[in-house]
Amino acid sequence: MTVQIYHNPRCSKSRQALQLLQEKGIEPQVTLYLETPPDAATLTDLIGKLGLASARELMRTKESAYKDGGLKDVADEGALIQAMVEHPILIERPIVVANGKARLGRPPEAVLEIV
Repeated sequence: MTVQIYHNPRCSKSRQALQLLQEKGIEPQVTLYLETPPDAATLTDLIGKLGLASARELMRTKESAYKDGGLKDVADEGALIQAMVEHPILIERPIVVANGKARLGRPPEAVLEIV
């Protein structure tokens, strides 16, 4: 089984989710998404696997890139996804993908539902 985590080592929730996986004997493929942002197709796929109704649900709305970009008033899903591609700090974290499913690690224990 391949397990992937979109990880930000500076985020406590992301570190906790990674630690939980490792404690279960799982060594996930770690994607440092701030350094290697997912493309639009990958984000669209993740939104579907997460069961989210909108790209906005995957966005960190308190980030300055969200406010400065005027994204609060943007309704176009493609534009929201493109904003996350261009500013990966906007992507909520951590995201774990396994077994054709994805979970957002908020709380971190939620990622264990799919592994």
